[in-house]
Amino acid sequence: MDKLGIVVAMEEEKDAVKELMEDVELEESYELDFYKGKIQGKKCILVQSGVGKVNAARTTQLLIDKYKVDKVINVGAAASINPLLNIGDILIGKYVVQHDFDITAFGHSKGYITGVGNSVECDSISLERIEKIINNKKQRDYNVKFGIVATGDVFCTEISMRDEIRATFDADVVDMECGAIGQVCYLDNIPFIVIRGVSDTPDGNNANTFDKNLELASKRCVEILNEILEDRS
Repeated sequence: MDKLGIVVAMEEEKDAVKELMEDVELEESYELDFYKGKIQGKKCILVQSGVGKVNAARTTQLLIDKYKVDKVINVGAAASINPLLNIGDILIGKYVVQHDFDITAFGHSKGYITGVGNSVECDSISLERIEKIINNKKQRDYNVKFGIVATGDVFCTEISMRDEIRATFDADVVDMECGAIGQVCYLDNIPFIVIRGVSDTPDGNNANTFDKNLELASKRCVEILNEILEDRS
């Protein structure tokens, strides 16, 4: 049976995932709390990384090294930069990019990472299965889209930055962890998927919108996570 590693950045996201878990045991390591348990009978280890790429990368590598997980799932909130994605909608990543990685001075495109490339592809086998699961359930109060997550060490508030990231990467949402988690998984040859709920959109005042909708976005992510893990096909 596969062992799943679940990485979140914030407490609200962690609490939402924990509500799904059974037989939970807490282990502390390197000042991080690792919650071992099961969701829908599947073994999983949940950990809260903290915000940002370094925290996310460090935590993901510890999760892989310490618990020998077979797959990593990133769950959390994100800001929509696609006008077709509204607050409460879900974005399941097909690719992750790092919009703030810039070695264009050496002739590479924005976001290109030496040894990795322009993007990291999420696990295609899992995505094919997830798409079937999502399509089989037609009635929802929100939309689920598959697309591109753009990560950077900045909470994006500026409309000009939003539009530039959208134009450069054809991205659907922005966050602060996915790209780093994806890069670690790519380098370690560990399958990786991402589920992000829309909490806000960069409009100059979205910090308030984010705070207001973080819990909603987290709960919607967990609904999708539960659907995926309960499926027996």
